[in-house]
Amino acid sequence: MVISWQNWALFTATEAALSLSPGPAVMMVVAYGIAKGWRHSLYVTLGILTGNAIYFVLSATGIGSLIIASPRLFLGIKYIGAAYLVYLGLSAILGKPSPLTLSRLDEKAQSNTRIFISALMLQLTNPKTLLMFIAVLPQFIDPAEPIAGQMLLLAASSIIPEFFILLGYGVLAGKASHLAMQERYSLITERIAGTLVITAGVLVAMI
Repeated sequence: MVISWQNWALFTATEAALSLSPGPAVMMVVAYGIAKGWRHSLYVTLGILTGNAIYFVLSATGIGSLIIASPRLFLGIKYIGAAYLVYLGLSAILGKPSPLTLSRLDEKAQSNTRIFISALMLQLTNPKTLLMFIAVLPQFIDPAEPIAGQMLLLAASSIIPEFFILLGYGVLAGKASHLAMQERYSLITERIAGTLVITAGVLVAMI
């Protein structure tokens, strides 16, 4: 067996608990679910999980440890990500074209690719996520067994449950998105979504 049943169960439970907690990732999924519907929030989920997959690779190769060992680089990554999220949130609040706004003036700014990239940046610049993969993940790895097989199993055990958890958040938030399609509510919706994304940015900066 590549990894013990006890280690696998504990890791899966830990990952599920972290995914359910209202951190930056959940804030962003809810923001897009409210503003644009659950289908658009799905691209946020895919961006976040792509970031997680990259972290698994970094952890397996030891590159993540080098990032942690460089405080300036670590802080730089964190604050760039936080600033970008605050920028997105402020753009939505001010009604400027952004991946969050409902205006049809700038379709390019609202593309699903932009949404995906925004979510990927959120996850890749979240120091809490990086620390989890560098500090917590190795505790579930048995050095006497093949590392690659264990990493693949843990990656699947992390990404699959988190996909459905974030999808659930997006679907629930999307139930309110029909109000966003009404002109009298669209501005309020954009401000709520913008505030949630700014909150995600602040959480990233404060970690």
